[in-house]
Amino acid sequence: MTEFYQDTPLRIADYEFSSRLLVGTGKYRDFDETGDAIAASGAEVVTFAVRRTNLGQSASEPNLLDTISPDRYTLLPNTAGCHDAKEAVRTCRLARELLDGHRLVKLEVLADDSTLYPNVVETLKAAETLVKEGFDVMVYTNDDPIVALELERLGCCAVMPLGSLIGSGHGIQNPFNLQLIIERASVPVLVDAGIGTASEAARAMELGCDAVLMNSAIAHASHPVLMASAMRRAVLAGREAFLAGRMPRRSKAEPSSPLAGRITR
Repeated sequence: MTEFYQDTPLRIADYEFSSRLLVGTGKYRDFDETGDAIAASGAEVVTFAVRRTNLGQSASEPNLLDTISPDRYTLLPNTAGCHDAKEAVRTCRLARELLDGHRLVKLEVLADDSTLYPNVVETLKAAETLVKEGFDVMVYTNDDPIVALELERLGCCAVMPLGSLIGSGHGIQNPFNLQLIIERASVPVLVDAGIGTASEAARAMELGCDAVLMNSAIAHASHPVLMASAMRRAVLAGREAFLAGRMPRRSKAEPSSPLAGRITR
């Protein structure tokens, strides 16, 4: 009997994960729906905006950690809403303080509130500072392969180019640049932003991405828990298709059954 291929774990910094789908916590109807969707996704890494999330700072508000237990999930605090390096660095320091020395962070420095496109100059500044301070930095960036290499050179443990604008659901707009990043990077490459449905998540994995991070595609679905389950399967299918190696594209048709040895009159 042919054995199924056994995939290797996703390795980010000193962490290992069996799931290659990372999810966020925003935009859900309530914490119950958040917890159900994340459980259905099979994700092991959960990201949240430090500046918009109660982790116990306010005793009168629901605490995210009551829904997303650090005993079950690896937390990935992010700097969503930050527009310069100083603000992003300060936010990561706050996360480390709130989470008892937690080092793994998602760096996100935005250029403006209209496009939510990354401010590359400020991202590079923040990344350099955070790495020097001992953080394990996963970084949201544009799909420029030169910028991705520079972020890796600075010491980021994963680069996360956008597929398209955050929350747009337009999928992967520039697969050629994404492949250039994948081919050159020595750290994990994750598509972060723009995925809208399961086929787009599978496409990212088929291109060779190590993982996919998403929030809106699940939270904004008509049935978030069902979509979370679909995304879990899509990421797995895309990963297996990448490992299997797709058939070559041909300019002409080729019969599925060989012509040699066929029965003729």
